[in-house]
Amino acid sequence: MSNIDAHVARVLDHGADSDDEDALIASLEDSPALDAFREQRIQQLHSEFTRAKAQKSQGFGNYTEIKEEKALMDLTTEVKYAVVHFAKDDFARCGVMDGHLETLASKHFDTRFLKMNVENAPFLVTKLKIQVLPCVLAFVDGVSVDRIVGFEGLGYTQDTFTTKDLEGRLLASGVVLRAKAVGDAGMQYSSKAAQKDDSDDDDWD
Repeated sequence: MSNIDAHVARVLDHGADSDDEDALIASLEDSPALDAFREQRIQQLHSEFTRAKAQKSQGFGNYTEIKEEKALMDLTTEVKYAVVHFAKDDFARCGVMDGHLETLASKHFDTRFLKMNVENAPFLVTKLKIQVLPCVLAFVDGVSVDRIVGFEGLGYTQDTFTTKDLEGRLLASGVVLRAKAVGDAGMQYSSKAAQKDDSDDDDWD
């Protein structure tokens, strides 16, 4: 029985019933190795909690509106992962995107989720050639790695797209680190209210 766990082998060798799973569990519960694993796991969880708490105090876990261009540029270079939504408050589709990003911000603590009103960012709007809203840019180490224009590439249908659709796009770009559950089918925000007569993305300039 050298090819199986020593604890399993011991139970099978000495137990009256080779399927005595209860004996195996009891053996493992008394195992110093399991105690060490449990202690390691507790320490791991403690470290994760401490890290998450520190990140939350720095704005991670929240969807934050930035008012000044300089502050936004500083943030996208100071943190490793950042998602920036360039928006206008009176554009309904920007409101739809806000809802999805706010949900994802609370799930992905390694990424800053930021919003900038284009009226407060004339320099960046010109430099980044932002013409259609909503426009979401993904930054890794201060470098733009992806751009979502309108709802392009998000599995957008006539009525809705899901938070998971957006999350999948951000995962593919590497700006969020791992998929996390956001509901059975993903949070859905209706874009019917966001549709205008021509149903095109909002060209604001």
